[in-house]
Amino acid sequence: MTDFVIKKPSRTCLPVKGSKSMFPIRRVYCIGRNYAEHAREMGHDPDRNPPFFFQKNPDNIVTNGRFKYPSKSSNVHHEVEMVVALKSGGNSIPVNLANKHIFGYGIGFDMTRRDLQHEAKKLGRPWEIGKAFEQSAPCSELYPIENTGIIKNGSISLYVNDNIRQNADLSDMIWSVPEMISILSEYFELAAGDIILTGTPAGVGSVQPGDNMRAIIEGLGELGITVY
Repeated sequence: MTDFVIKKPSRTCLPVKGSKSMFPIRRVYCIGRNYAEHAREMGHDPDRNPPFFFQKNPDNIVTNGRFKYPSKSSNVHHEVEMVVALKSGGNSIPVNLANKHIFGYGIGFDMTRRDLQHEAKKLGRPWEIGKAFEQSAPCSELYPIENTGIIKNGSISLYVNDNIRQNADLSDMIWSVPEMISILSEYFELAAGDIILTGTPAGVGSVQPGDNMRAIIEGLGELGITVY
């Protein structure tokens, strides 16, 4: 039996709809500006130039329906996204074979310390300080692909205190899920346990402690999150 010099960290997992089994998280990939209107609201022209990705940490994921407002920020934004969970991976995965690696789908938030992200952008620094902080990725349970089928479209929306903030269709993505998987696999060796946050629609905005967020993706139910 292996002995450790510190307590072995627990593995972050997501629950699976209709199952007592859990999905263990290996890595968390996120794509930036994958909806045209969101790209425009962030001051960029939407295009089909190669997409860019960043990462969050597996232990940034929370499943308890709560989001703790982080320190060192006064402008924390919500970003609702569809989550794609992989059951297998590899390098240089062809687009036409990418869907075969999907375990299932879920709802996620890419919570962002926007003021710190903007400061990092201006200085040409990495984004982790604005993106990869504690509890920055609230997620729902996963819906296995054998129950949902391959998801290509469907409404995605986000309410804050029952006021709609974000509303679009998954088909509005600039880069499709198979394209994201294929491109990521050219730069990283994807594997079972990886999840991908697939981008957020326009309408991102700030939240405050006491706010209630409610995300809805057609076919994937709802995810309610309380900010505290």
